[in-house]
Amino acid sequence: MKLHDLMPNEGAKKNRKRVGHGISAGQGKTSGRGTKGQSSRAGTGGKLYRQGGNLPFFRRLPFIRGEGFTPVNRVEYNEINLDQLARFEAGAEITPEVLIKERMISKPANPVALLGRGEVNVALKVRLHRVTKSAKMKIEAAGGSVELIG
Repeated sequence: MKLHDLMPNEGAKKNRKRVGHGISAGQGKTSGRGTKGQSSRAGTGGKLYRQGGNLPFFRRLPFIRGEGFTPVNRVEYNEINLDQLARFEAGAEITPEVLIKERMISKPANPVALLGRGEVNVALKVRLHRVTKSAKMKIEAAGGSVELIG
């Protein structure tokens, strides 16, 4: 095969339609646009964003300064503070299952985050999805351990 033998597939190339070249050309006079009306004139299409009487899309969106969108992939955490863990005795293992059994979290399907408000005086083994730096420091200072679960 040589360069001069190369050809596009049959039917892959079409000649463009030359409209407005007389009635015998098949697309003469009105050039396939019909007779009257907005779409038969040149320069139609109207304003960008015009939606024919509907409230335009950009006006239906929430305002930038207002509420905005809630991200689709946002993770909502159950938040627990250190002072809420005071009811557990030393050496207790704190997991999401334990917190559900103790009725300390409102939405069991969501992951749990431990925040650093309050103090902890007993050594606890904490296994949660997320722990803040201050909470981790306070637990380890009390002799406990922190492990993150996926």
